[in-house]
Amino acid sequence: MKKYTIALASLVTIICFTNCKNATKKANDALIENDLEEIVYASEVIPFFDDWKLILGDGSNAGVANNFENKDFFYVANDGKDDWVVFKAPNGGNTHGSSNNTRTELAQIKKWYPKTANDKLTATLKVMNVSSTGDARVAATHAVVVGQIHSADAFENEPLKIFYKKYPGHTKGSVFWHYEINTAGDDNSKRWDYSTAVWGNDFSVVGETVDTYPAEPEDGIALGEEFSYEVIVKEGIMSLKFMSDGHETKTFTKNLLESAYPTQADIPEQTKKLFFPIGQDGVERKEAYAGEGCFFKMGAYNQTNGKSPDENMNWCSGAETHGGDIQKQYADGNYAEVWFKTASIEVSDAAISNEGYFSKNDDYKSK
Repeated sequence: MKKYTIALASLVTIICFTNCKNATKKANDALIENDLEEIVYASEVIPFFDDWKLILGDGSNAGVANNFENKDFFYVANDGKDDWVVFKAPNGGNTHGSSNNTRTELAQIKKWYPKTANDKLTATLKVMNVSSTGDARVAATHAVVVGQIHSADAFENEPLKIFYKKYPGHTKGSVFWHYEINTAGDDNSKRWDYSTAVWGNDFSVVGETVDTYPAEPEDGIALGEEFSYEVIVKEGIMSLKFMSDGHETKTFTKNLLESAYPTQADIPEQTKKLFFPIGQDGVERKEAYAGEGCFFKMGAYNQTNGKSPDENMNWCSGAETHGGDIQKQYADGNYAEVWFKTASIEVSDAAISNEGYFSKNDDYKSK
């Protein structure tokens, strides 16, 4: 009888174990299925990813980002009203190409030539975070680039960079755009940027010491505040438009085929103040970016890094990077984060493959 009781108990245990295991499996399967159903991909929010390759904040090229997410760098978030595509980049880690800075950024698959261009990029976004540390004397500190035009050829310089910058303790930050000269001659080390304010200050307004900041801009943009940009390049002319509720709409134009800085006498005072002290005092090719293939970029190109300001007082921030540990940087605010709600791209028939840029830069990584 005792033997029978033990056998019966064992049988009940086996049945119970099997049924419970099956029930648990079904419950887990349902949870997994629900989780999969809840994923919203960036390509569903802004369906234009066939025109881009995605560079991630670890320096890797993720390719065409349809039905793709990476929880460290690129994913979708909802603010209670809308879905947004999140681009996130730490202060330090592997970078793409020869840059000192990390980026999670889209790079256009095709390139176009300014003279024959009829190309357009638009975006509506909000910046959610810029680095919490860095040397306030360094102009690039606490800043992120949210849109670019980049050359794919020669020195690979940048006729457009759209910046957002906000100092710690300030409510409002500045939006400004840069034109980088396409340096004459064979030495690109003397290149420099010219900065134009949109809302708030330009790049040249910096702190007097490592941890003191200039006055907060009265007409600036706060973290989490929406703004939009429109970039059109047509027949050699770059046209820019910046819009935000409660702020004056600003427009600018720039000739990409004829330089405004072909001689030393043409160099503006802003450049002499910022760049001459560090030996960047070059002049531009008379034809500027004519004859070079250019392409759009969009996302979060973090301008704050951990390199010593002794190397370059405009671009090397001396910020915290925790030795490249991404999670530690995210935990204490040492990263850039930009959310995009809408964006569009128009590509002219004259555009051609930009594969040469990717093959040149994908295998080059620095820390």
